[in-house]
Order: sequence, then structure tokens, then C-alpha cells
Amino acid sequence: MSRPTRRIIPIAQAAPAPRSRTQVKRFAFQAGFFALFILAPVFDLFRYDLYAGHAWILGVEWRLGLDDFLAGRIGALEAGANVLLRLFLPIFAGAGAFLWVAWKWGRLYCGWLCPHFSVVETINGLMRRASGKPSVWEKKKLPPWKADGTPWKADARWWALVVPGAVFFAFVWAVVLLTYLLPPAEIYGNLFDAALTRNQALFIGAATAVLSLEFLFARHLFCRYACAVGFFQSLAWMSNRDAMVVGFKRRRAADCATCLPDRRAACDAVCPMRLTPRNIKRHMFTCTQCGQCLEACEQSQRDNPQGPLLRWVAGEAARQNEAGFRHGREL
Repeated sequence: MSRPTRRIIPIAQAAPAPRSRTQVKRFAFQAGFFALFILAPVFDLFRYDLYAGHAWILGVEWRLGLDDFLAGRIGALEAGANVLLRLFLPIFAGAGAFLWVAWKWGRLYCGWLCPHFSVVETINGLMRRASGKPSVWEKKKLPPWKADGTPWKADARWWALVVPGAVFFAFVWAVVLLTYLLPPAEIYGNLFDAALTRNQALFIGAATAVLSLEFLFARHLFCRYACAVGFFQSLAWMSNRDAMVVGFKRRRAADCATCLPDRRAACDAVCPMRLTPRNIKRHMFTCTQCGQCLEACEQSQRDNPQGPLLRWVAGEAARQNEAGFRHGREL
């Protein structure tokens, strides 16, 4: 049986494809969590007050009860039970639930919630518009076509937003991180009045400088090699052979040749972690499950009657997908 041919729309006639619902929903989750990241200390939803010596959780003071022990009002056994119940048990329960989600679905937190990854993707987009590359370390420019076939080209004028944008996000991060340790009203009040204390100014200045460099030059490297949160999510995900993963229809690999002009792959171009989505799972260790590769494949193959080559798979389908890579075929 002959393989159905794909009708290729000339680039000049290709109409931009609408943004998928998944990416719209993901952006909403990212924006909402970024707002929560900024506002959580303001409303005492989650922070530790260095002045008061206790945490705030959901607007309630969270103490370990050690003050009563030091004052002699309770014994060592009760103090130990307080530490166990109020510190270690919540930490282990939260970490367990977090890792279970990663074990089943991968680095969802990174791709759908993490405020750092939101900045990574934003700067990626700005840098791509300025230089044609999402990172200064990228060896080649991205294809000059979008996934839907429409052309685009870099414009050096976007550099006027790249560096200021990175510094702005770094400054926001520095200020917000400080509000997790000191009263937000004091920090924002001092900032507004230009009356920061010496230590506050040093913290914000140093953190802004370090984060600016990280956002400009090492944001992908941090996510891939230095982020402990991402690393442990990846470990949990890799340990589960049935976990959700991007599946690739290997029998139709030839369709990738018509994905973009010059035999370039749309899914490779859009991956914010600079991975090859058609690869085996162990080479996708840092995949954030953002789904942008699936959207790009869907757009580039929109005129193919057989549909896209990438899709989410889990369970037995995930095992078969991995086995198909090892044996050079799709099971």
C-alpha cells in the first residue's frame, strides 16, 4: 500500500495556525503561578520571617514549639514530637506528593508552573527574535520558518529588549526572594522611598547581578544541570517506564523530511531545553513536558492525512515507544 502524500502549502500562502489550547492553558498556569510567587509573601501565604523567627503558612504563624522547650514549659519528648509533626512530616509529605507527580507525568512543575522557567522561555523568545538563536551558546540559527511554514527573520533591534528584560526579571526575583525572608511591607516601602538598608541594598544588588548573568548566559545550563528540583523530578520520571513521554511514530520518520524547508525539524526548533523530542527517553532527561514540540509537529503536519508524528503516550504505549527506538521500529 502506498503511503499517502502530504500536500505542502507554499510558504507564501501558508496561514499562521492558531495557538493550541494546551499552550494557552500552560501560559495561564505559568502566569498564575508567577503571580503567586510574587504575592505569596505579601499575604503571608508562605514565607519565613527572620525578624520574628518563625514561618507564615496560609496566613497563620507556623512555629516549631521550641520556644516552650527553651522556657522549660515542655519536655524534650514533646519538643521532638513538635519538630517531627510540624517540620519533617509536612516536608516529607509534600516532597512525596511532588515526586509522585513527577514519577507519573515528568517535570510538570518545570514546564507548567516554575517561575524561573517562565523567565527562561520569555528570554528565549526575545533572543530568538534578536539573533535567530534562543541562546548565545547555540551553534546554528533556528530555521527561518515557523512550524506552520510561514517565514520569519531575526531583527537586531530586539536586543534593546533582551538585556533590559533579563535585568528586569533578575531585579524582580531579587526583591521577591528578599520578601520571603523579611517583612514585605518593609522591603517594598523602603524600595518605594529609596530608603533600603545597607544589607537590603547589597542583597538586591548582588542577586540582581548574579541572576542577570544567569538569565542571559546560563539559564538552560541551570535548568539542565544545576536545579535540584528539576533533577529529582527527572530521576523520579526516569525510574517509571510507564510514565508519560513524547512518543514518535518511527514508521513515518520520512515525513520529517517535509516538516520544514531544508529538511529542518520544527519540533527541534521550538524545544526550550534545546532537546531533540524524537529521541529516546534517557536523552530527554530534562524534558519539561511543555508540549511545544507536539504543537509544532501538529502545525507542520496539518495537511498530512495521517496527522502528526509526535503524541503523548503512557503506560504500555510508553514501553512500546521505548522498545521501538531500541529495535529501530514502532511496535
